[in-house]
Amino acid sequence: MRDKNQILNRHSIRLKEYDYSQAGAYFVTLCTKNRKFILGDTIDGIMQLNNSGLIIAETWQWLSEQYPYVELDTCVVMPNHFHAIILILDDRRGGSRTAPTMRKPLGRLIGAFKTVSTKQINALRGAPGQLVWQRNYYEHVICNEIDPEETREYIQNNPLKWLEDENHPANVRKP
Repeated sequence: MRDKNQILNRHSIRLKEYDYSQAGAYFVTLCTKNRKFILGDTIDGIMQLNNSGLIIAETWQWLSEQYPYVELDTCVVMPNHFHAIILILDDRRGGSRTAPTMRKPLGRLIGAFKTVSTKQINALRGAPGQLVWQRNYYEHVICNEIDPEETREYIQNNPLKWLEDENHPANVRKP
């Protein structure tokens, strides 16, 4: 159990002074609570989603339907985590008769995804109020032409490299 000072002194992994609602491409990784295998399994380098994993895939698609300024790129659901590229589009053009859309920053989009997916998974397993996701998530701002291709390749190859993945239970460092 962490003491109160550890919790209060926790530092953010976000870039200071960066506007996460601005147009751009972002690589995100979300891990399940305690890295539990609840989303499926990899068999011979191919991810086999269970019902909870299917909910994750469907809820991710929901984000782009819910928010017109969101476009989704490559993603993969793994047994205990999720990788994706999300794009926030520049739609603040607004004409004389239209107001620009107020965009949610990346953190609020991820929060919406976590909330909706958690409610659906908990309904499926009859466990209201249970945590599905770890508190935070990893993000990386994709800045150049090479980075998106490398990131897509990493995401697409993640099931093939599952045994080497830092989120595989054999590779997770104990605190």
